[in-house]
Amino acid sequence: MSDPAQPTLLQETVQRLLKNEALAICALDDLPVEFFPPLFKEAVTGRQTNMVRAMVAAWPFHCLSMGTLMDTSHMETLKAVLQALDFLVTHKVRPRWKLQVLDLQRVHQDSWDGQAGAIDVSFTPQAPSQEETREQDPKCVVKWPLRVLVDFDLCGEHLKEADKCLLKWARLRKGSVQLCCRELKITASHVYTVREVLKILGRDCVQELELNSWWQQGSPDWFAHYLEQLGNLCTLPLLGIFKKVFSGDFAPPDMKKCVTKTIPQFPHLHLNCVQNLYMNDIYSLKGNLKTLLRYLETPLETLSITHSQLSNADLDHLPLSVNLHQLIHLNLSGVVLSHLSTGPLHVLLEQVASTLKTLELEGCRMKISQLSALLPALSQCTQLTKINFYDNVISMAVLQDLFHHTANLSQLTLELYPAPWECYDGMGHVLEDRFARLCPELMDILRTIRLPKSVCFAAGACFVCYD
Repeated sequence: MSDPAQPTLLQETVQRLLKNEALAICALDDLPVEFFPPLFKEAVTGRQTNMVRAMVAAWPFHCLSMGTLMDTSHMETLKAVLQALDFLVTHKVRPRWKLQVLDLQRVHQDSWDGQAGAIDVSFTPQAPSQEETREQDPKCVVKWPLRVLVDFDLCGEHLKEADKCLLKWARLRKGSVQLCCRELKITASHVYTVREVLKILGRDCVQELELNSWWQQGSPDWFAHYLEQLGNLCTLPLLGIFKKVFSGDFAPPDMKKCVTKTIPQFPHLHLNCVQNLYMNDIYSLKGNLKTLLRYLETPLETLSITHSQLSNADLDHLPLSVNLHQLIHLNLSGVVLSHLSTGPLHVLLEQVASTLKTLELEGCRMKISQLSALLPALSQCTQLTKINFYDNVISMAVLQDLFHHTANLSQLTLELYPAPWECYDGMGHVLEDRFARLCPELMDILRTIRLPKSVCFAAGACFVCYD
């Protein structure tokens, strides 16, 4: 029997090749393809840049995923990879060469352990546009532009050295190389930096955008124009000023002017691909929701409006928007509904009953009558996997009624309920003995109706231990 700790024949061959780098490079044309992933991994790990350069140029698979494999802080390795790509797009290539996509995204952390990430066959290259074809270097013999997939995190005034190097290289080779960023994060970056990056990126490749509130509100005049450049954006987060910090008369006049510009700019947008819309702490959303949703052009999968104020007119428009009739995720946490009519929400739940999987109404401060009115619609949402009713005033009787209305919701895997108001005294303090007695009673009642998976009851913070 062989010792599993002993190196395999493949590993031994890889180590032998790397010890004689010149011989290994000469042998690449005749090397069996199964040697490429382990040999390349060892060459990158050992920072053998000559070997890396030669292997990228001779790569026998259509995709090379090395985002988690390469330490981009080692600039020589990155430069070696880019030099190899230069060879591919400017010279006659070897017959076995197939590389079309270099993936530098930091995903699938363990992919190289099974060598799956190195032989990715899921990507289908797109034909270049007419404009790209005109711009392409006539000396380039590549049928389609090489695609380089990256995720950019633009943080601070200055770009990281690796990002600078990659952007400069892609700018000089526009037409023969397409730089695609599917997830773009902008954290306190200067508008000029973002503009320069967008000039180089394939804008239609950006599908997920992550902003922090400093950037968005620091440049409101350009925000709408910026979004308009991203034609295939699927996930759009809109952030606002936290009302805890700037509220009422305490908000500086210039800050109020800044945040109220956000919503009126949306008539200039065509949100034709957005499927996931997140609106958190929007200072000026109240009364403007209809205006914003009007410019959606595809059905939303996710609508998240949290910690923002809405009017009755805003709620009335939710079931009227045809782009909300296929929602999978609905989150209205932190939107106070106690002074509003929840009738439109009832209608919306009926409309999305066949698609909705998660419903979050945490901190909506709904009255008992409001929640009771929603239960018939809730019972029709048979695809629900998660419900969250934390931080609402609910009695034992209403919770029991809620359990009966969820009897047919067999897909539920997570249920979050507030402790019944009977667990509190007249001052709003949690009575621990009642909490310890009533919540197990509720669980017993729920178990007689159906078999729950994960259920939590939560009360407000204890005034003694603050837990």
